[in-house]
Amino acid sequence: MTSIGLEASRKPTAGSQARRVRRERFAALVIGAGSLFAFGLVWQIAVSTGMLDVAFIGSPATVFTAGKRLLLEGALISDVTVSASRVLIGFALSCAVAIPLGLALGCSPLLKAIVDPIISLIRPLPSLSWIPLSMMWLGIGEEQKYAIVFMGTFAPTLIFVVDATEQVDQVLVRAARNLGAGRLAILFEVILPGALPKILSALKVTLALAWACIISAEMVGATSGLGFLIWNGKDWGNISQVLVGMLVISASVLLLDVLHRAVTRKLLPWRRQQHDD
Repeated sequence: MTSIGLEASRKPTAGSQARRVRRERFAALVIGAGSLFAFGLVWQIAVSTGMLDVAFIGSPATVFTAGKRLLLEGALISDVTVSASRVLIGFALSCAVAIPLGLALGCSPLLKAIVDPIISLIRPLPSLSWIPLSMMWLGIGEEQKYAIVFMGTFAPTLIFVVDATEQVDQVLVRAARNLGAGRLAILFEVILPGALPKILSALKVTLALAWACIISAEMVGATSGLGFLIWNGKDWGNISQVLVGMLVISASVLLLDVLHRAVTRKLLPWRRQQHDD
């Protein structure tokens, strides 16, 4: 066998690479599930042996019972649906404004110099600080919840998009300009594709912030949602209900992370090929 043939025989095929990636992902899933099971087992044993007070920290058994009760009553599904819709609508409005504006600021130093002082004033403000104003302006209806998510995620998303836009290789921009591309063509065919990976990564972070915003808003002025569920459990001293709400929030964010990963793989097929290599 020639050296070329030997080298070709050693080179993994696309099918073998895909199988290897699937095996690695399955192994990671099994390890993660085992880790969670071990954590729950240690937690339950610590409560059963009296090392931890069940009234203070709950237990897997009491959390399961509380979750089952809320599920059968329909309250859990209703609260998850309400909170998720508030998050997605508010976050979509934030992205609809922050992404185009961020691209514009990243492409125009003059525009950035004009807007940057305003963003610098808004950026340090936590979502909780907007709750009193939003309630005074919008009451405690759904619009107020959307506004909290919008204001809590707008500035971080905008900053991420501006940074991603400014880091696009300027050699590519100049090359496109020298080839006769107009401003819109450069924006949509060079800058946006170049900034898209970092923008998508940033949206994963700000989407988690959106959940923090809505939970804060629902704890202060709401009669539904996971934040209300947690606060109601606190009022009644029901630690298991509080933990159910917290676990459901984590599960919701993880589910959105899976959807985000699927969208990223669809929009950035070359990234998928790199991960499979």
